[in-house]
Amino acid sequence: MSEQKSSQAKPAPLDSRSPWVVDTRELGRHAGLSRSVQRSVSVETALGVPDVITIDVGSELVLDLMLESVVEGVLVSGTATAIATGHCARCLDPITEDVEVDLTELFAYPGSTTEETTSEEEIPRLVDDRIDLEPIVRDAVVLAFPLAPLCEDDCLGLCVECGVKWADLEPGHGHEKIDPRWAALVERFDDESGEDQAKGPGKQA
Repeated sequence: MSEQKSSQAKPAPLDSRSPWVVDTRELGRHAGLSRSVQRSVSVETALGVPDVITIDVGSELVLDLMLESVVEGVLVSGTATAIATGHCARCLDPITEDVEVDLTELFAYPGSTTEETTSEEEIPRLVDDRIDLEPIVRDAVVLAFPLAPLCEDDCLGLCVECGVKWADLEPGHGHEKIDPRWAALVERFDDESGEDQAKGPGKQA
């Protein structure tokens, strides 16, 4: 295990100026100590599924977190909230949704048993007593998005014939359906009727 650990590259230092990076030195690796973190972060890369639902660039993502020192690292818990925009999957109307996700993540101390027995993909690490919240927040927010967002739970969508919202159509709305076996005959009849009208009375051959 020590050989495996020694072969791992040292994590790149974190930018302390980033609003996503939190300094944990005041916890001092003393299990039981905690501190709260509240901050608003401007989104620099849109979160979500383009043309479906996203938290757009420039939107504010509000973090309300508790950092607690435990034996193996720093436990982060709390919420992240933001406003997402998109389009209803049924009627395509624009929608706006309040998004709130719960966060719970352990950041492992260097040299801890957790660090030595897990990969960074499984559990993130502290780097120089700092933690980077962005990956865990982004993952949690994206996973919280509905696969098919709706403007209303009972949205009826669009009429497949004319493309108008069912909510805007009169009761009993429908379209005449012609048996495909007769469609060519009906089309020919309509064409002949149009030609007769164009010739006018008395001009028929």
